[in-house]
Amino acid sequence: MKTAFVTGGSGGIGTAVCKRLADDGFAVAVGYHNDKTTADIITSFIRQKGNDAVSVKTDISDPESVESARRVISQYLSPPQVLVCCAGTADISLFTDLSYEKIAQLINTDLTGTLYTIRAFAPDMIKAHSGSIITIASVWGEQGASCEAVYSAAKAGIIGFTKAYGKELAPSGVRVNCISPGFIDTKMNRTLSPEEREQFISDIPMMRAGKPEEVADTVAFLASPESSYITAQNISVNGGI
Repeated sequence: MKTAFVTGGSGGIGTAVCKRLADDGFAVAVGYHNDKTTADIITSFIRQKGNDAVSVKTDISDPESVESARRVISQYLSPPQVLVCCAGTADISLFTDLSYEKIAQLINTDLTGTLYTIRAFAPDMIKAHSGSIITIASVWGEQGASCEAVYSAAKAGIIGFTKAYGKELAPSGVRVNCISPGFIDTKMNRTLSPEEREQFISDIPMMRAGKPEEVADTVAFLASPESSYITAQNISVNGGI
């Protein structure tokens, strides 16, 4: 049974990704930072369906924590053939109102943490001459968002890194691709007021929020042999924004 590791597996998109990859026959390592309860629920759900699964505490901003997660996953499952970098955080503020500490936190989680994770797990894929790495960016990494300047910068960095590293790993048989979701109906976006939500949706040609499962479907495609000639790409899942 092939293994997939999903960072941020206890989040809205991460949960959908974990369940979808389990449906496709993967053993799943459900990465979480603080929400062990949700991660364990997902792990139990996957096991009940007959797949192997394990919850793995991971602070992606800490290289030692990431390396520890790699060892745990290899011990209980197997070195992942699919890595999905879903973990991230956001902050809606004027850039000049952000403390230097907050700026560092956002960059360390949303950009550097993704790089640390890939740095830890890529060598096993290179050795196997096979694997699919999937990063999760954002429409704001493509277009920029007022009052989310640092978040936008971090996600833009993920897109650029994915395009570069996909080219670097292509001769090794490892593919690296990025998904940039638009406005997705997750817990993070449910904190918006009805007026703010209506404003967001009015800018979407499809006139609705996306579903986490729609992002997960794209992840599943990029994890599958059907996407074997796709690498170093950014795929927008945004309803036409």
